Amino acid sequence: MESTEKAADHGSPLTIDSLLDVVQAAPPRLGRTRLIGIDGPAGSGKTTVAAHVRARAEARVLNTYVIHMDDLYDGWTGAERGFVLLRDHVLQRLADGREGRYRRYDWYAGAYAELHVVPSTVDLLIVEGVTACDRDAANWQSLRLWVETSNEVRLHRGIERDGEPLRDHWLEWMRWERDHFAEQTTRSRAHVIVDGAPTVPYDPALELVTKSVALPPHDSAAS
Repeated sequence: MESTEKAADHGSPLTIDSLLDVVQAAPPRLGRTRLIGIDGPAGSGKTTVAAHVRARAEARVLNTYVIHMDDLYDGWTGAERGFVLLRDHVLQRLADGREGRYRRYDWYAGAYAELHVVPSTVDLLIVEGVTACDRDAANWQSLRLWVETSNEVRLHRGIERDGEPLRDHWLEWMRWERDHFAEQTTRSRAHVIVDGAPTVPYDPALELVTKSVALPPHDSAAS
């Protein structure tokens, strides 16, 4: 086993390509697919990180698919149910060599809508959103990222996006996710902790500003 663990200085940029190197060096753990989970509190910047990781993966000609957990929740109280759908209908099926399936939840209609199919031939699956790195997904994940920033920044982003009438929903969600993350020990199990509102210079298309890095070991023979 070759260790890839390293310590990163607070506020240290890390290239996305270096993370993809680690993911590709290890054998897939989800059928033939490698899985990256991106978790962290609402409004921290997970969707943006996922988009940049996807772009760098596709630059490597990796067949890449992104699932947003928001598309699986059936409303503001549906995060845990959304994870069950992910686990049972996408991840377990891919692990068994079958295509994954899920229906996107339409927040405006208040109902599940069109069917989405995740082919079993996908090289890289990125799942981003609250509950993406719940414990039941850990054995399938090649890499876990945690994205964080202050409560004030997160709430400002949320209200700016969703509107002032949803402030109470946001505050209740923030209370719920705090307890959920504590129960799941999500942050402490992450391989990389990412600053979702960095103040140091960096190229967001190519780099993440990290607070800590402890990458999983990989078998160099499988590289």
